[in-house]
Amino acid sequence: MSPRPNPPQRVPPRQVPLLRVPVGDTDRFTPSRHHLVRLRARTMQADTHFEPHAHAWAQLAYCATGVVKVTAQRFAGDDAAGEVTYIVPPSRAVWIAPGALHQITVLEAAEFRTLYIHAAATPRGWKGCRVLMVSPLLRESVHALDGALAASQPDPAREKLLTQLVLDELARADTQALGVPMPHPRNGDKRLRALCEAILRAPGAHATLAAWTANIGASERTMTRLFRDELGMSYQQWRQQAVLAHALPLLTSGQSVSAVAAASGYASDSAFSAMFRAAMGQSPSHFQGRNVS
Repeated sequence: MSPRPNPPQRVPPRQVPLLRVPVGDTDRFTPSRHHLVRLRARTMQADTHFEPHAHAWAQLAYCATGVVKVTAQRFAGDDAAGEVTYIVPPSRAVWIAPGALHQITVLEAAEFRTLYIHAAATPRGWKGCRVLMVSPLLRESVHALDGALAASQPDPAREKLLTQLVLDELARADTQALGVPMPHPRNGDKRLRALCEAILRAPGAHATLAAWTANIGASERTMTRLFRDELGMSYQQWRQQAVLAHALPLLTSGQSVSAVAAASGYASDSAFSAMFRAAMGQSPSHFQGRNVS
């Protein structure tokens, strides 16, 4: 069974304004060859938003609790090709490559942990950004490193050991294709970007591209071509990524599979579960109410 077709409707505008906050001073968190990893811990309320910025070092965006949305620059070859959006629950983290422009929005109040990692510590062969699965050992190592760096009397030997453990776990972490590519913010087609943003806000509002294009001012044929040309995939492939990114934090927060399936635009639990298992390798119930991997 395919997702249920809903009648065309306009997606309501966001009701809660974003709380735009500066990134702040990063000098004391700047990594070096003597301190390969620096950790910044913050408690962030929902709708907090960090404007686009970049660092010379790599960054791991991770939250011990809550859910954040990370939008980062993506690359094709040596050129910036647009953006990719990730929805990040506590069981996942986003590796942001050195120099990549990125912005972060808190979707659900979060205990946010930012690891700033010296570019020299980037695992061999890693290019661009990626979603990492957070193992129990990685989660506890980050927690321990946070405590070690915040101690009134830091222990350099312990910091070094924990840093190496964190880096080793990062290099061994499984990756997951949960990114949702977005058109280039300046050079991409504005109609395609408006459509993608509307779907990300409410992926279950419509199932078909025809229903979505009723509100965009472009034909279905034109939008089909734009998905292929700018994002390198079909509308259905892109929408599946958007649905997965939307569904995962709902499941980890404890919502029922039925509720998440309905919110994702599926007429039956079985159709949603089949799509989810094919994409993720595990059933939706595996992630239900789980705040860790």
